[in-house]
Amino acid sequence: MLKSATFSNFTSIPSDQWDFSPGLNIIVGENGLGKSHALKALYSILNSLKPDGAQFRGALSEKVGKSQLEKAIADELVGNMRPDSLGRLVKRKQGRNRAEVSVSFKNKGLNTSFGFATNSKTQVDITTLPTSMLGKPPVFIPTRELITLCPWFVSLFDSYSVPFEKTWRDTVLLLGAPSLRGPREKKVGELLSPIEAAMGGKVEVDANGRFFLRVNGGRMESALVAEGLRKLAMLARLISTGVLLEQGYLFWDEPETNLNPKLIKVLAQVIVSLADQGIQVFLATHSVFLVREIAILTGGRKQKTQSKYFSLAASGDDEVSRLEQGSEIDELSTLVLLDEELLQSDRYVDSSLHD
Repeated sequence: MLKSATFSNFTSIPSDQWDFSPGLNIIVGENGLGKSHALKALYSILNSLKPDGAQFRGALSEKVGKSQLEKAIADELVGNMRPDSLGRLVKRKQGRNRAEVSVSFKNKGLNTSFGFATNSKTQVDITTLPTSMLGKPPVFIPTRELITLCPWFVSLFDSYSVPFEKTWRDTVLLLGAPSLRGPREKKVGELLSPIEAAMGGKVEVDANGRFFLRVNGGRMESALVAEGLRKLAMLARLISTGVLLEQGYLFWDEPETNLNPKLIKVLAQVIVSLADQGIQVFLATHSVFLVREIAILTGGRKQKTQSKYFSLAASGDDEVSRLEQGSEIDELSTLVLLDEELLQSDRYVDSSLHD
């Protein structure tokens, strides 16, 4: 479990400590304040600590190779955030500046700290070296659906220099995994049930790795399916392969994109169910509807999933944004997206009265 992260001078992310819940972690805020950057930075660090990374190869124990890990973290940050150079991720100021990042885990052997300056190119400087490997790797679901990129995207990404984030490549690779069989198949079925009901069918993959939606006995090509349903299909596939049950962390950037409120309700239900399975979930969202739906689902249960809410608001000082965090939505005073919805309601009422 990821317990906390501290950022200093790292892009638009507030220079502050983030204290995470073991269950649901929901980041809200206006555009450009660091929501997506926070998700990608955390995913990059955790992905660097996977046991299949180069920093672990040939090791006689779980001890991490320092120089290899320094390069692995830099490669992940550049690949997932796509700056022109690593140093571009340092907050812009006159003269030279330096970014510092640290993460702490329930397993203290995973604790990692590093920094890099504006002139850094291929490596970070590790100040706290982990001594353990990450037992359960992370999954990142980007804003857009990816099933229409299967199966050709991984080969394209690995063979050519293409202007896409590495997160896309990682997720497309996971979508191609075989479906889960055995004792956990029942749990997969329970999680899939509301998704398949909302889609009106089941997700299928042919021998060539192309995706289809099975509806009323026929198959519909993924490109012909509405994009919102394709996002649900992508989630269904990651569940059916066991990926989301076997991984320890889910990062999802704006999961509500292209979904209507009815589908967002299904999405919220599945997200809470995944957290109930022990997966630590991190979401960045603009949707008041999604935030409220999650609060409803987690607030009225005896064994409720622990949640943490993070609000990013514009800052008037040298920082681009400032951080506010709490265990309940009501604890946040800078919940801008909720304020805007309330103001819109007032305007709507006023306009109705003038008619």
